[in-house]
Amino acid sequence: MKVAVTLFPGSNCDHDVLYTFNKLLSADSYLVWHRERDLGNPDAVIIPGGFSYGDYLRCGALAKVSPVMESVIEFAGRGGPVLGICNGFQILCESGLLPGVLLQNIERKFLSRFVHIKVENNSTPFSCQYQEGEIITCPIAHFEGNYFASREELKALEDNGQVIFRYCDADGKVAADDRAINPNGSLNSIAGVSNSKGNVVGLMPHPERAAEQLVGWVGGDSGLGVFKSLLS
Repeated sequence: MKVAVTLFPGSNCDHDVLYTFNKLLSADSYLVWHRERDLGNPDAVIIPGGFSYGDYLRCGALAKVSPVMESVIEFAGRGGPVLGICNGFQILCESGLLPGVLLQNIERKFLSRFVHIKVENNSTPFSCQYQEGEIITCPIAHFEGNYFASREELKALEDNGQVIFRYCDADGKVAADDRAINPNGSLNSIAGVSNSKGNVVGLMPHPERAAEQLVGWVGGDSGLGVFKSLLS
């Protein structure tokens, strides 16, 4: 399994993803600079978190026109698995690979905390190692994580099973208006979605930061399943 990890000026989670694949899962992952068009014939592409191009204009707005994203869009169009995490999710939405947009958090402040997310659909390349309804605990770290979509887009997402992850409490309860559960105010408590084919997935929480059991680490390793799913 070869996994290409895109790298933009301002990316800061790329090595967390590399560590997860190379050290924890013994896979072959490598970086692809934003100016490159050659993805290296990967089996999958990961767009990691950070602040690509300093988040100027709008999160992901500059990254979407980079040479590497031209190749990512072509790769996704051929059915290749693509995962966007945090800023990567924003880039996928800006690129048109995923529906919707990530707005400023409803309380207009940067959020850095652990959240619980429920697996709503386990049929994608990035969720198939989970059971539907299983709860993952992992961190968020973003200012623009408030998922928004038009009424028509939202209905299609729900009807077609494209909501992959949803914010919840430790018991799986979903409450869109409860900031303790849905901290950024995302519509329908949406934490992650897929495209209609299911090969492109984006989520705001960071599973790569909850991929290893560490002493005192709240998240444990429940995020590792996102990456193990790809290898299964």
